[in-house]
Amino acid sequence: MSHPTSRRVFLRTATLATLALATRMNAAPSPASFFQLMQRNGRWWFRTPQGNPFWSVGLNHVDSSTLRYVENVELWHEKYGNDMQRWLKQVGTDLQAWGFNTLGWNQEVVVINDYNNNHSRAFTFEEYQWLGLPYCHMLPFIESHQWEIATRLPDIRSQAFAEWCDYVARDQCARMRDDPNLIGYWFTDCPTWVHHRERAAWKGALFDENDLKTAAGRRELFDLATTYYRVTTEAIRRYDPNHLILGDRYEANAPLPAEVVQAALPFVDVLAFQCFGDADHVDRKLRYWADLAGKPILLADSAVWSPHTTPGWPPQEDRHHWPEGYAAVHRVLQEIPECVGYHLCGAYLRNRVRRFGLRDAADQEDLSTSGIKEVNESVHRWVAAESEA
Repeated sequence: MSHPTSRRVFLRTATLATLALATRMNAAPSPASFFQLMQRNGRWWFRTPQGNPFWSVGLNHVDSSTLRYVENVELWHEKYGNDMQRWLKQVGTDLQAWGFNTLGWNQEVVVINDYNNNHSRAFTFEEYQWLGLPYCHMLPFIESHQWEIATRLPDIRSQAFAEWCDYVARDQCARMRDDPNLIGYWFTDCPTWVHHRERAAWKGALFDENDLKTAAGRRELFDLATTYYRVTTEAIRRYDPNHLILGDRYEANAPLPAEVVQAALPFVDVLAFQCFGDADHVDRKLRYWADLAGKPILLADSAVWSPHTTPGWPPQEDRHHWPEGYAAVHRVLQEIPECVGYHLCGAYLRNRVRRFGLRDAADQEDLSTSGIKEVNESVHRWVAAESEA
């Protein structure tokens, strides 16, 4: 249920200067040949370059190195000829066959220990072309991901941070600016604005949560976050006026001060969230922000966890049933008019860290793919019916 009064109060906190700046940046050309946002029949959608409503059914975490362990590296050479282009064409074929229409975020967790929690690199422009699907790209503006434990946090207000953001956008956005398959840009995966995980205690959070106890502290956080979103967005728009700003992928299950989201609203096109839990939990978390902010929202990373003790996730005996949770989350999202899609935290290949993927290290399909395909096909039928009604 929407709360118009709360929404007006929420939005009013943004300063007129911030809104004016954001309006100028959002007034950049919006050619029909790129993904946009649209409203139809009372709900938000992505709009394809062809002008059609688009519900993003994405898979996250696609990394080829799982096929290059010592014991299976010959498979990589024999089947794919050590050729990323050949492999990515197979990935694109699989994703479409399973009913996915988007690569949500390719980077995959590859190392977890007391010193590192690392993800694979982002795809290059060429690799996205070989994949041949709509995609979202993460820009490495800042290493404030909640899982990142090795890199210090920058001074967001410094000239050094602005220079780095300009380089990142110049290096990547300038190349991607004309790509019709690019949906938009992520900034950070689960930013640690006021929280941190135990292994990252040494680096702390971007802002001291205790300072939120005072009005002055809350204003300070709003100002800091405004600077972050302004500097990053200006850098992108300097080199790419065409694509959507997807901003941070907030952790819905961690503290998220309203001041951070307030600061983001004038700059980002979509509010994105990681949210693990069952369908009812996802519904509560996302509906709260949808009602409050009145922005399109995207479930950017989620899966329904299953208790287990056997290696691999979900356990072998549970994989036939795992798509039931996936379907339940899709159903609740379809009841949130602001929601524009769901990107599954799965992985294309099952590596030794995540231990779940829709293909294993022998490149064989997992038991769950048929069920996931059925769910995705039902989602596409729903999109067709909703958008044509």
